[in-house]
Amino acid sequence: MSVSFDISESYPSDADTIYRAWLDSEAHTAMTGGGATASSDIGGTFTAWDGYISGSNLELQPATRIVQTWRTTEFDESEPDSRLEILLEPDGDATRVTLRHSNLPANGMKYKQGWIDHYLDPMKAYFL
Repeated sequence: MSVSFDISESYPSDADTIYRAWLDSEAHTAMTGGGATASSDIGGTFTAWDGYISGSNLELQPATRIVQTWRTTEFDESEPDSRLEILLEPDGDATRVTLRHSNLPANGMKYKQGWIDHYLDPMKAYFL
């Protein structure tokens, strides 16, 4: 049985800036506070939070959508990668970022709070 959830937040920035920050090593590190390597190429790999998270880019639609494989060092080797879809949508003068995280292992709901603590909240400060 796989687990999935959606979570979103609006940021006072344009979608292109958020999109580029997600796919840039230096900006992703600054945005979250955890060391990251990133790629802006389909098939390119990434790490986040000092290697705790890893994956690859499946689909990239500039300033609109990013789809990635995603796993942590806590995943069992027998568990498949999860799927992360990042949607960027206009929200007045801001951009709404929606994270759709699916195909997580049975204990995957614990990652929802991790997204809030390690991404959504730090991004508020970064994009102010």
